[in-house]
Amino acid sequence: VASESVDAAKDPAAQWLSCDVCVEESKTCKCNLKDVEHHAGANSSFLHAVINMVGMLIGLGQLSTPHALENGGWASAFLLVGLGIISAYSSHLLGKCIGKNPKSKNYTDIGQHAFGMRGRVIAATFIYMEIFMALVSYTISLHDNLSTVFLGTHLELAWTGLSTSQLLTVIAVLVALPSLWLRDLSSISFLSTGGILMSLLIFVTVACTPIFGGVKANHSIPALQLRNIPSISGLYIFSFAGHIVFPNIHRAMKDPSKFTKVSIVSFSLVTILYTALAFMGAKLFGPEVNSQITLSMPRNLVVTKIALWATVLTPMTKYALEFAPFAMHLEHHLPHSMKSRTKMIIRGGVGSFILLAILALALCMPYFEYVLGLTGSLVSVGICIIFPCAFYIKIFWAQISKPHLILNLILIATGSFLGVSGTMSSLKLLVRNLQKK
Repeated sequence: VASESVDAAKDPAAQWLSCDVCVEESKTCKCNLKDVEHHAGANSSFLHAVINMVGMLIGLGQLSTPHALENGGWASAFLLVGLGIISAYSSHLLGKCIGKNPKSKNYTDIGQHAFGMRGRVIAATFIYMEIFMALVSYTISLHDNLSTVFLGTHLELAWTGLSTSQLLTVIAVLVALPSLWLRDLSSISFLSTGGILMSLLIFVTVACTPIFGGVKANHSIPALQLRNIPSISGLYIFSFAGHIVFPNIHRAMKDPSKFTKVSIVSFSLVTILYTALAFMGAKLFGPEVNSQITLSMPRNLVVTKIALWATVLTPMTKYALEFAPFAMHLEHHLPHSMKSRTKMIIRGGVGSFILLAILALALCMPYFEYVLGLTGSLVSVGICIIFPCAFYIKIFWAQISKPHLILNLILIATGSFLGVSGTMSSLKLLVRNLQKK
């Protein structure tokens, strides 16, 4: 996000953006283009880029992979690993597209370079849909885990008509709301680091569950349940959703030629973590495994309480980070003459309104796995697989070899099939559960 904003200084038509971005709450910097270009210069090491990429990938996906593996069978792990490989490859393609046109600063710029303004609009639409739907999923996760953390607690506000778990979720979102007013990107990055630590903590606590005598890993996992593959494919795809910020990571690197290696290392680490957690959760809890692994853990264990609190805190650290691209886009389109404080108020006010709308939607549709699966199948599959391949084919049409062209067309077809079948399956299950409610 930071590089997307600051790199605008390199575009004469967007020089005012650099002046706007370098103004913080307590200090102001002069808009010297040379200075801005220096700071916009790539200063990210290989390790830093890996950490950033892993941080974007790890999230809600790890909670649902055990449930997905149990329902799809152990053979569906090949789909999980395969999607990880495809997503790493598509991130490599985004890096190639950025290298082809240095003026491209973000995902939407690549879309415009490939297909003109239509490509930009479609890419932006999918990006904002993914952000919105991901935040709905985070809020549902927050609601589900808060209900377990405060099991037995009774809150009542008769005039609201809300249950105890819903009131707790409202309070938690209100506590997180001020983070949307942050304008200092370093503070937002700090929240992101907290989210990464929470995700790693969840993995460790699940691994420690059998050590503390909570359960025994003796459940057998079905070989393959083909009928469930469409619905779980969306969960798997969402687990690798992070491509919208990969162009920014590429531009921030000291040596962009190592971006492909960064993608390989990052996706390898995340895929190993997801696969290990998927098998671990399926073996520990079997058919009873919940769509969120933390809700399956024995409630009397200390590690369970740690895992639940980590899962509760994760969404609260993600709101500002997920909303940041939209917030900065909004702020950049405000009049340059507008005062910094006024921009902050508009940005924070719009963000607060959107988050409250997301809260209302999440409370009306508390079906985590179906919303997450729908997000993966309807939106993430386009951003992670279909669009990068399509952009690459269009931009490199004159240079692409026939085998390479066929490979990308096969990936587009595969992504489209998984997207359509997964969307239909997730929508069907979501509507069925809403009708039962």
